[in-house]
Amino acid sequence: MLHHVEIWVPDLGRAAESWQWLLQALGYTPYQEWSDGRSWRSGRTYVVLEQSPALTAGRHDRCRPGLNHLAFHVDGRSRLDELVGEASAYGWTLLFPDRHPHAGGNDHYAAYLEDRDGFEVELVASDTPA
Repeated sequence: MLHHVEIWVPDLGRAAESWQWLLQALGYTPYQEWSDGRSWRSGRTYVVLEQSPALTAGRHDRCRPGLNHLAFHVDGRSRLDELVGEASAYGWTLLFPDRHPHAGGNDHYAAYLEDRDGFEVELVASDTPA
């Protein structure tokens, strides 16, 4: 089981606006908060955003070696569609809009979103509740 994922961000306030909305919409609850970070928890797993003083300059590039994206279960297609409809108000951009919601293939109902700092998430509609 995954323990946690920590994402270093260039602007904590900007990132928290986007990620807080998404994570809470997916059922995560606020977990920790400190001057340079925030976290949200679901069960025993949590996601951390941190604006570390050790961060080097540059924008995250999902096409470089390293993390490409995080994928989350969403309870059904209608809930996924609702989240996609709200996402832009929180700084998310729909990737591959010409192929949405089947950018991952005809049998895969999902949305690929990118935040203002280049981090991608995949929201995967599940026929059964998570």
